[in-house]
Amino acid sequence: MSKQMISDFHRFVANTSETPTALEVTRAEGVYLYTPEGKKIIDFIAGICVNNVGHSAPEVVEAVQKQAALYMHTLVYGEGVISPQVQLAGRLVELLGGKFEKVYFSNSGANAIEGALKVAKKYTGRQRLLACHNSYHGSTHGAISITGNARMKQGYGPFLPEVDFIHFNDFDDLSKIDTQTACVVIEPIQGAGGVVVPAEGYLQAVRKRCDEVGALMILDEIQTAFGRTGKFFAFEHFGFEPDILVLAKALGGGMPMGAIVSSTDILRVIQKDPVLGLISTFGGHPVCCAAGLASLEKILRDKLMERVPVLESILLEELQHPAIQELRGKGLLYAILLKDYDTCSRVLKRALKKGVLSTSFLSIDNGIRISPPLTISDDEMRWACRVLREAIEEEA
Repeated sequence: MSKQMISDFHRFVANTSETPTALEVTRAEGVYLYTPEGKKIIDFIAGICVNNVGHSAPEVVEAVQKQAALYMHTLVYGEGVISPQVQLAGRLVELLGGKFEKVYFSNSGANAIEGALKVAKKYTGRQRLLACHNSYHGSTHGAISITGNARMKQGYGPFLPEVDFIHFNDFDDLSKIDTQTACVVIEPIQGAGGVVVPAEGYLQAVRKRCDEVGALMILDEIQTAFGRTGKFFAFEHFGFEPDILVLAKALGGGMPMGAIVSSTDILRVIQKDPVLGLISTFGGHPVCCAAGLASLEKILRDKLMERVPVLESILLEELQHPAIQELRGKGLLYAILLKDYDTCSRVLKRALKKGVLSTSFLSIDNGIRISPPLTISDDEMRWACRVLREAIEEEA
């Protein structure tokens, strides 16, 4: 890393922690990040579940270049006819089927959550919002209001009124979903909460309770979609459908975008009273949509989801150590739980020196994230897991 670049980084960029990783990347390809010194590092978090098809996938790069040469920003947000947007929306609807008939594109996951909350309030005529403790839905004001992590909210209140929380996997808490509830916002697998997998029948019970009281079920698949868990969408594992599906991260194939997917009936509320009541200047940006479509097709064409169970078995085989209190997750989304924050911090620093980039979680102090690109090879997976295991051995 050049001294001038690191100096300028601290001088001009608003850091989001007092001790940023400050990893300088000059190139990225496949599962690897390359530093100015030429060191290659396995990106074992895929940019936090973004680069599911790896870095600089040729198909995605080509799609970006072709679209950028035709046109970039124009009139978007559901008013202008933009072919990559129409094609990506059509492909998502085709893959989802069922009640999913329309797509509204946004700039990010948090932006999509904000839109989904507005849609739920307007469609139901209710104001009460429910989400889960230890959830994370984004850093914008509405999204952080329904995020169940008090630490992430410090100093940013007051928040949206009429927000309450239930405990993930607590069936008794579902009684809080009542006839005043506009929506329940929930993740199929809690991501920032430390990769908490739902108990058998839990998500179906949430679905049933929402139906009983007329509340909408909003599913936040920002981290879990696009093959991450071994299914294209994580809810396919659990035998139910939400009313509104929120997507982002891997949706753009490395480009920034989010989306709300729902029925024609529900999304009709954004058309009037007021007109243009849900708009996003860069939502459905043609270059982002072109990248997203290329990434989606690569996942399907290369059968990347079929590789997930194989890679998961390697992960479970290699990450065995007495210092690991728990290894929990599904597919290629896992958490390694150690004894405390300091231990995790030391392990992460040592692993990075050895050539593996990972990170911690927002809602728990003692976890290390594993969410590599779906394109990682068996040998790369085994090596990265062994590096983490060695770092645990040396620091735990």
